[in-house]
Amino acid sequence: MRLQMPGFRAAIPACVLAGVSVAAWAAWLGWDQQYDVRPDGSTSGPYAVWQVVGLVLTLLGPVCRAAARGHSSAAVGGTTAGLTLAAWVDWSDDASGLFMVGVVLVMAGTFVTTAVVSAVTDTLRRDLPPARSVR
Repeated sequence: MRLQMPGFRAAIPACVLAGVSVAAWAAWLGWDQQYDVRPDGSTSGPYAVWQVVGLVLTLLGPVCRAAARGHSSAAVGGTTAGLTLAAWVDWSDDASGLFMVGVVLVMAGTFVTTAVVSAVTDTLRRDLPPARSVR
């Protein structure tokens, strides 16, 4: 007897995107933990602009692909969950507790950005003519 688990099958794209998001965070941001000290004594970082741009561009493909296949909610939820988890794990050693402000900002920014990208991708997908079948 085969068990039917429609909820599990629907969660697969979101779980895959969450895993891709965590891996992308680790590849682009996870290794850089040092703040840069400028000659005037001010600090910046720990991430450079090119690292954040690389992360965004890396995740743009999987989010668009999921949305184009009709998994817009999985694209938004999975990517948001993955990046939020990665930020929390990466920053949770902050003794001041202010890391949660950053985690919430990552969560909100990821949610809004992936929702807009998914909506645009879904709209463009619907406007395209259906693909012809090759016989």
